[in-house]
Amino acid sequence: MEFMTAHKPQIILASASPRREQLLREIGLRFTVVHPDNVEEVFTGATPEVLAMRNAQCKAHAVAERHRAALVIGADTMVVLGGKLFGKPRDPAEAGRMLAELAGQKHEVFTGVCLVHRAQNVEITFCDSTKVWMKPLTREGIHVYHSKIYPLDKAGAYAAQEHGDTIIKHIDGSFSNVMGLPIERLRVILEKLLQL
Repeated sequence: MEFMTAHKPQIILASASPRREQLLREIGLRFTVVHPDNVEEVFTGATPEVLAMRNAQCKAHAVAERHRAALVIGADTMVVLGGKLFGKPRDPAEAGRMLAELAGQKHEVFTGVCLVHRAQNVEITFCDSTKVWMKPLTREGIHVYHSKIYPLDKAGAYAAQEHGDTIIKHIDGSFSNVMGLPIERLRVILEKLLQL
């Protein structure tokens, strides 16, 4: 897909996630961060894949309306165990309950990604999934783990890249997807769009 090869657009990450920033910087992308305002995430009414993509679209659209000449990247991550969706915990007690439920189980992580460029009438949305097997965890083990990270801004109350080896047994799929952005797949799309 030919996409503004002569004058590459500004790239904006529509996210408050430092993990997503880190992943984009690791592939050498130059971008700015604009937090999407007044976006209500949805957690019911569709499959996790569809919900993650819808939420990613809402975030990307909210920023793209104000930055029509930019290529905007929005993303949303969901943790799913047996059909139950785990978003970001509201408080430390809920974070502990979430991780206790996930402990010793296999769950899936879905990240929806939406790329929008209003001026070029381009929109690409996709979802990636990764299977994660958790180690059995005691209440004390969960408390120790949460004392090392900040769980309240993370779906499922854990971070694979922060002391993940203490709680995660095995991962099948993209590790970066569990962090919040399937960077391998996203990079291929960006290379086509921007001719990097």
